[in-house]
Amino acid sequence: MAENHENLEQNQREKPMSFLTMTIITGLCGGIFWSALAYLAYIFNFTEIRPNVILEPWALGKWKEQWLGTVISIIAIGLFSIGAALVYYAAMRKIKSIWAGAAYGLVLFLLVFYVLNPIFPGIKPFWDLSKNTLITSACFYILFGVFVGYSISYEEQEVRSREKKHKEVTS
Repeated sequence: MAENHENLEQNQREKPMSFLTMTIITGLCGGIFWSALAYLAYIFNFTEIRPNVILEPWALGKWKEQWLGTVISIIAIGLFSIGAALVYYAAMRKIKSIWAGAAYGLVLFLLVFYVLNPIFPGIKPFWDLSKNTLITSACFYILFGVFVGYSISYEEQEVRSREKKHKEVTS
């Protein structure tokens, strides 16, 4: 009877998500969330740039400027954000500071708007963009960096804390 009690589904413990899986989900959710908010900023004329600019170098046709293009663009930005989150995971996960994430977001902003600008024909050259567009876009990138950076750094600290407690218990 006791053996059957342990095998019941309600008595099984859920396996924790791996750190890398959590990083991938954080990048995807962060990219989708912040690019959807950036689209709202575009609708309310805070920025001149739509998320659809990500499709311009690769997709042909007018569909990319319609609602389907917007949805696919937001999802694509989420997928690219997984890469950004993995870079943060690899390089900066041990830094326990909100400012590290903000700096990372600012670096991503400069990378996209200054360095990679020529591959996105829908984005004017950096110095020709309006102040509203630059400030709004920089803020979204900084918020993305803080979201990803703080989430990953927090989980790193939790993993270290669990390992430390486990070592103390086993010692």
